[in-house]
Amino acid sequence: MDYKGYKELECYIQARQVRILLAELIKTFPNQEKFLLSDQIVRSSRSVTANIAEGYGRYTYRDTRNFFIIARGSITETMEHLQTAMDEKYISKEVLETYDEKCKLVLKLLNGYIAYLDKSYKKITFYT
Repeated sequence: MDYKGYKELECYIQARQVRILLAELIKTFPNQEKFLLSDQIVRSSRSVTANIAEGYGRYTYRDTRNFFIIARGSITETMEHLQTAMDEKYISKEVLETYDEKCKLVLKLLNGYIAYLDKSYKKITFYT
Protein backbone atom coordinates (compact mmCIF):
# COMPACT_ATOMS: atom_id res chain seq x y z
CA MET A 1 0.00 0.00 0.00
CA ASP A 2 1.32 3.45 -0.90
CA TYR A 3 1.72 6.08 1.78
CA LYS A 4 -0.73 8.89 1.13
CA GLY A 5 -1.03 10.44 4.59
CA TYR A 6 -2.12 14.06 4.51
CA LYS A 7 -3.09 13.75 0.83
CA GLU A 8 -6.06 11.63 1.92
CA LEU A 9 -7.41 14.27 4.30
CA GLU A 10 -10.54 15.92 2.93
CA CYS A 11 -9.37 19.32 4.21
CA TYR A 12 -6.17 18.94 2.16
CA ILE A 13 -8.03 17.76 -0.94
CA GLN A 14 -10.41 20.73 -0.82
CA ALA A 15 -7.67 23.27 0.06
CA ARG A 16 -5.59 22.03 -2.85
CA GLN A 17 -8.54 22.43 -5.19
CA VAL A 18 -9.05 26.02 -3.98
CA ARG A 19 -5.33 26.75 -4.44
CA ILE A 20 -5.38 25.45 -8.01
CA LEU A 21 -8.52 27.42 -8.89
CA LEU A 22 -7.08 30.60 -7.38
CA ALA A 23 -3.89 30.23 -9.41
CA GLU A 24 -6.08 30.43 -12.51
CA LEU A 25 -8.25 33.25 -11.19
CA ILE A 26 -5.37 35.60 -10.46
CA LYS A 27 -4.23 35.37 -14.06
CA THR A 28 -7.20 37.63 -14.81
CA PHE A 29 -5.99 40.35 -12.42
CA PRO A 30 -4.27 43.49 -13.75
CA ASN A 31 -0.50 43.27 -14.27
CA GLN A 32 0.17 45.90 -11.59
CA GLU A 33 -1.23 43.43 -9.03
CA LYS A 34 1.21 40.66 -9.98
CA PHE A 35 3.54 41.33 -7.05
CA LEU A 36 0.88 42.75 -4.74
CA LEU A 37 -2.55 41.20 -4.25
CA SER A 38 -1.96 38.30 -6.64
CA ASP A 39 1.20 37.33 -4.79
CA GLN A 40 -0.58 37.51 -1.43
CA ILE A 41 -3.38 35.25 -2.67
CA VAL A 42 -0.86 32.73 -3.98
CA ARG A 43 1.12 32.78 -0.73
CA SER A 44 -1.87 32.49 1.60
CA SER A 45 -3.52 29.71 -0.42
CA ARG A 46 -0.24 27.78 -0.63
CA SER A 47 0.20 28.24 3.09
CA VAL A 48 -3.01 26.32 3.75
CA THR A 49 -1.88 23.12 2.03
CA ALA A 50 1.71 23.49 3.20
CA ASN A 51 0.68 23.80 6.85
CA ILE A 52 -1.67 20.83 6.58
CA ALA A 53 1.20 18.74 5.21
CA GLU A 54 3.70 19.95 7.79
CA GLY A 55 1.27 19.55 10.67
CA TYR A 56 0.37 16.05 9.61
CA GLY A 57 4.04 15.11 9.57
CA ARG A 58 4.77 16.41 13.06
CA TYR A 59 3.35 13.40 14.93
CA THR A 60 2.70 15.27 18.16
CA TYR A 61 -0.67 16.55 19.22
CA ARG A 62 0.46 20.10 20.00
CA ASP A 63 2.55 20.58 16.85
CA THR A 64 -0.04 19.01 14.57
CA ARG A 65 -2.86 21.06 16.08
CA ASN A 66 -0.82 24.27 15.85
CA PHE A 67 -0.09 23.82 12.14
CA PHE A 68 -3.76 23.12 11.42
CA ILE A 69 -4.64 26.32 13.29
CA ILE A 70 -2.12 28.20 11.12
CA ALA A 71 -3.74 26.64 8.02
CA ARG A 72 -7.10 27.87 9.32
CA GLY A 73 -5.70 31.38 9.61
CA SER A 74 -4.31 31.17 6.09
CA ILE A 75 -7.64 30.21 4.52
CA THR A 76 -9.26 33.12 6.35
CA GLU A 77 -6.50 35.41 5.06
CA THR A 78 -7.17 34.14 1.55
CA MET A 79 -10.84 35.01 1.97
CA GLU A 80 -9.89 38.56 2.94
CA HIS A 81 -7.65 38.94 -0.11
CA LEU A 82 -10.54 37.84 -2.29
CA GLN A 83 -12.77 40.41 -0.60
CA THR A 84 -10.15 43.03 -1.48
CA ALA A 85 -10.13 41.78 -5.08
CA MET A 86 -13.88 42.32 -5.24
CA ASP A 87 -13.63 45.74 -3.56
CA GLU A 88 -11.09 46.77 -6.20
CA LYS A 89 -13.32 45.32 -8.94
CA TYR A 90 -10.95 42.56 -10.07
CA ILE A 91 -13.67 39.97 -9.45
CA SER A 92 -17.45 40.14 -9.28
CA LYS A 93 -19.57 39.61 -6.20
CA GLU A 94 -20.70 36.29 -7.67
CA VAL A 95 -17.12 35.10 -8.10
CA LEU A 96 -16.34 36.17 -4.53
CA GLU A 97 -19.36 34.24 -3.24
CA THR A 98 -18.30 31.12 -5.14
CA TYR A 99 -14.78 31.23 -3.69
CA ASP A 100 -16.07 32.17 -0.25
CA GLU A 101 -18.15 28.98 -0.22
CA LYS A 102 -15.14 26.91 -1.25
CA CYS A 103 -12.99 28.56 1.44
CA LYS A 104 -15.72 28.11 4.07
CA LEU A 105 -15.77 24.40 3.28
CA VAL A 106 -12.01 24.21 3.85
CA LEU A 107 -12.44 26.17 7.10
CA LYS A 108 -15.18 23.78 8.25
CA LEU A 109 -13.04 20.75 7.41
CA LEU A 110 -10.02 22.20 9.23
CA ASN A 111 -12.20 22.88 12.28
CA GLY A 112 -13.43 19.31 12.10
CA TYR A 113 -9.91 17.92 11.98
CA ILE A 114 -8.83 20.11 14.91
CA ALA A 115 -11.85 18.84 16.88
CA TYR A 116 -10.87 15.26 15.95
CA LEU A 117 -7.33 15.88 17.23
CA ASP A 118 -8.69 17.35 20.47
CA LYS A 119 -11.06 14.43 21.01
CA SER A 120 -8.31 11.88 20.26
CA TYR A 121 -5.88 13.62 22.61
CA LYS A 122 -8.41 13.73 25.45
CA LYS A 123 -9.16 10.04 24.94
CA ILE A 124 -5.45 9.14 25.07
CA THR A 125 -4.68 11.30 28.12
CA PHE A 126 -7.77 9.97 29.92
CA TYR A 127 -6.64 6.36 29.56
CA THR A 128 -2.96 6.88 30.40
